[in-house]
Amino acid sequence: MLEWSLFRVVPTPPSRCQSLLRENAARGRLAASQPIISMPVISLTRPDLEQLIVRIATAVGQNRETLAGEKSTPTLERAALPVSASNLSPDVRGLARLIDHTALRPEASQSGIEQLCREAWSWGFRAVHVNPAWVALAAELLRGSEVQIGTVVGFPFGATLASAKRAEAEAAIRVGARELDMVMNVGAMRSGNFELVRSDIAGVAEVTHASGCTLKVILENAYLSDSQKVAACRIARQAGADFVKTSTGFGPSGAREADVRLMREAVGPAMGVKAAGGIRTLRDALGMLEAGADRLGASASVSILAEASVRAD
Repeated sequence: MLEWSLFRVVPTPPSRCQSLLRENAARGRLAASQPIISMPVISLTRPDLEQLIVRIATAVGQNRETLAGEKSTPTLERAALPVSASNLSPDVRGLARLIDHTALRPEASQSGIEQLCREAWSWGFRAVHVNPAWVALAAELLRGSEVQIGTVVGFPFGATLASAKRAEAEAAIRVGARELDMVMNVGAMRSGNFELVRSDIAGVAEVTHASGCTLKVILENAYLSDSQKVAACRIARQAGADFVKTSTGFGPSGAREADVRLMREAVGPAMGVKAAGGIRTLRDALGMLEAGADRLGASASVSILAEASVRAD
């Protein structure tokens, strides 16, 4: 059902309706004897129209699936999971709750997403992070678990329009996303256009927080100087983000401990710092946490926890 409350409905005055219809009748476009009906019109700004298009496309897609008689994907059965988080040591469980288990490669398949979700529920990860096209599937598979559904916005370059990022965030939340990792406008940051960077983030933050969700802003540190990283952190905080994040994993380099320390110093203790990109071992993970991260993004999450479990034993 479309949420029309987002748009301004402006009733047309009856006198104006009658005047327009009589003008058309006089031009031969409408029979003078035809009854005159006063109808409201909907006035949409361009951003409103873009949001409406996204909502209609989503509704049409959902209706098409229903009409096709497709069965909903069953929620994962706890009994079928290969590992139980309750059997892990408290330290390993605590580490798992700091990890976003991630599959953002473009070639990720449905079976890969299903496996990701099984692993996340089994090991007790904080969240899964998938591309927007897989959010609905992940939300269905993980229904009833404590695993959050995360996705990305403006990924991986951050160079899309602010209105497109906002619409993408709304669409993802509507199908089940609870955590959004958006890529900031890196080019604007490098150009010194700080207001564009701020407004870009603020638009997504507004949508995210209106739904009670969490927003992380990816800086893509490999393209920034240290002073730009600090400025980006402060802008993200001012714009309402909940976390700043090191990288997409698709840039020239990933997370670095020095960057995490710099980011933590820039945002202070109250804001989250997420390290992601190239975290493949327990040593990598612990190094990022010691540097000041309080969330990790990794695709090698299972091997990291397996290593931690062996050490805990």
